[in-house]
Amino acid sequence: MLVAAGAEQALASTLAFLLSPRSAYVSGQVVRVGATGTPVPTGVHDARRPLAGRVVLVTGAARGIGAAMARVLSRDGATVVGLDVAAVASPLQAVSAEVGGDALVVDVTAPDAPHRIARHLRDRHDGVDVVVHNAGVARDRRLANMRPDRWDPVLRVNLAAPLAITQHLLAEGVVRRGGAVVGVASIAGIAGNDGQTNYATSKAGVVGLVDALSPVAAALGVSVNAVAPGFIETEMTDAMPLLVRTAGRRLNSLAQGGQPVDVAEAVGWFAAADSSAVTGNVLRVCGQSLLGA
Repeated sequence: MLVAAGAEQALASTLAFLLSPRSAYVSGQVVRVGATGTPVPTGVHDARRPLAGRVVLVTGAARGIGAAMARVLSRDGATVVGLDVAAVASPLQAVSAEVGGDALVVDVTAPDAPHRIARHLRDRHDGVDVVVHNAGVARDRRLANMRPDRWDPVLRVNLAAPLAITQHLLAEGVVRRGGAVVGVASIAGIAGNDGQTNYATSKAGVVGLVDALSPVAAALGVSVNAVAPGFIETEMTDAMPLLVRTAGRRLNSLAQGGQPVDVAEAVGWFAAADSSAVTGNVLRVCGQSLLGA
């Protein structure tokens, strides 16, 4: 760990995460604590309910990794506001009911999405503590065969929407002091991936957003981090050809795919009030992938 001067007392949540089974699929890497001056928390770390009293927005919460995030964050004490598009409103409502949370049906790429999200969070929860930008899409093709109808949606959902929503929520003071913004990047955004130029570009942009936004948000008392999953077993990976799926599982030191809960546990660490000094990080959740390590 790289610990900034004055942040020595803010290590409890980080040590609790890294020394627990929750970090089993997190590869060896540097974690920065207090690097940009985010407020150092005080008090005793509650490992059982580190998110008690916090309101967390999770986009793309209807299924897969987003649904796992909703369950883990709720388990840790958060009130979860799950967001997804109208096409998956039914599973979104089911996940929200399961975790005792709140469902919001919004297309994150809509021009009025930032305003609608801000209004909902203010009206229903008097603001938000944590914003998790999990919503994402893939439209794979090699660059030579990439058409605008495959390039543009990926960049809009994966990169432009998180930027627009974050900027609006911060500018309007909807994210409370001591809060957090967590993006979802990818190993593809660090090392690239054959046939995923658009996806890799969007996820590399998320890495760039962490670097650009973390010092700005620190002045508002908000941390900014991202997770970068490797091969995670989801419905999307189940649809891959067997050989591709097998290679994805083997290209890491653990020789197996990760689970959605592995990503969710890392997000839970970033989201905790006691992790407010942890900022400017892109955490690889990849079993020490042989790509991008």
